[in-house]
Amino acid sequence: MGFNCGIIGLPNVGKSTLFNAITAAGAEASNYPFCTIEPNIGIVTIPDVRVDVLTVMYRPLKSVPSAIEFVDIAGLVKGANKGEGLGNQFLSHVRDVDAIVHVVRCFDDTTIVHVDGSVNPKRDIEVVEAELIFKDLETVERKLGEVQRKGRDKKAEVQGELYERLQRHLFGGRLVRYFAPASDEERLWLRDMHLLTDKPVMYVCNVHEEEVAGENDYVRQVKEIASGEGARVVTVSAAVEAEVADLPAAERQAFLESLGLAESGLTKVVHEGHALLDLITFFTAGPKEVHAWTVPRGTTAPAAAGVIHSDFEKGFIRAEIMRFEDLRRLGSEQRVREAGELHVEGRDYLMQEGDIVHFRFNI
Repeated sequence: MGFNCGIIGLPNVGKSTLFNAITAAGAEASNYPFCTIEPNIGIVTIPDVRVDVLTVMYRPLKSVPSAIEFVDIAGLVKGANKGEGLGNQFLSHVRDVDAIVHVVRCFDDTTIVHVDGSVNPKRDIEVVEAELIFKDLETVERKLGEVQRKGRDKKAEVQGELYERLQRHLFGGRLVRYFAPASDEERLWLRDMHLLTDKPVMYVCNVHEEEVAGENDYVRQVKEIASGEGARVVTVSAAVEAEVADLPAAERQAFLESLGLAESGLTKVVHEGHALLDLITFFTAGPKEVHAWTVPRGTTAPAAAGVIHSDFEKGFIRAEIMRFEDLRRLGSEQRVREAGELHVEGRDYLMQEGDIVHFRFNI
């Protein structure tokens, strides 16, 4: 089960520089490198100290961290919904991702031309959102036409009412993620439409390297917009990230600290992307392998077992679970058992962040 974030933005905002830093930064990762699967797709490991702790404790043959995929989507221009620039390619790729990382230019530089002639984060965000809204309107209008041609059966009538409400919502310039379905059935229909403005968004403010440790007026504009949307914001300097990626791993932290940074912007983007998708991490651990697994919050134990192997889900019997904090505090599985902190769960159990699990199954 893979999860991905699409990196979008206007031309010349630093989107591709950021993605290239992501691709280069993982060259030394052994199990999930920031490898380029295609020219515009990279897989990045999620830094997690818990994997390190479990590796020391179990001394496995290998350790596998969890990972997330980033997709560098073609730059958007005004009129993309009508096919301007690489509009059709842009919008189809946005439809395929789970969440959106919207890179916004928050720096002045006369040597880098802005597509609209000046730096204005509010306007730039509105341009991108307008194009996504226009494309969603096309989708909703097409669905409305389909149900109207079906006649007046009950299901078509209810769907038609939903699409009409959605249409009015979008005409008002509002994103679908702020639309309130009237029932669980409507929520399912809405989800199945894969509307672009229904996806969770994180704004990445790309600032000049001299401003990366602070906050300029452009960043404050983005944060004000994000606060009204309940969106996440990360401030990075794509130029700095490119420099960090070129350094040997042993020198990266010292370089960051010289700039007043505790961690790289990419690390923040990766962690926020994980949170944006509302994912949790559970672990399997033993002498052969320590493995971090990523699943959506609310995943049941059998479904989590199925992420490891489909046969585990089919033959699921029970899950034997320890909390990571209990294992670290007590020092061994045996002590966890003796303290009564190992618990056995059945099919209805919802996996929790930091669970260390051994699945029992029969096939």
